[in-house]
Amino acid sequence: MMNNIYNKIFRVFVPAKSALEIKNKYNIPSELSMKIRFTENGYFVLTCNELPGLITEAKNGKELIRMFNDAVLSYFDVPKLEGDIVFNKLDIDGHGTFLISDDSRVAQLA
Repeated sequence: MMNNIYNKIFRVFVPAKSALEIKNKYNIPSELSMKIRFTENGYFVLTCNELPGLITEAKNGKELIRMFNDAVLSYFDVPKLEGDIVFNKLDIDGHGTFLISDDSRVAQLA
């Protein structure tokens, strides 16, 4: 929770670039195929076919989209100053869509 507060304060002084600007500058694909599995203790584990070695896990949908964005930004060596989000939704077959609304940046299962 504290990390989220610090990030909001940081973004007041250092505004993030748009997801499109980041994707274009760092050649990040517009669409990625993801595989999700659930662990015995209820975590989501996400891997990406187009990005070998990318793996992340989360307790819930809100955390999953945040962790996926962080993993993609790290994978493409995008500096923290550039932004926090490159994908504002994750479509997960059979499980729904995780969204980040542009206004509140809150993830929700649609």
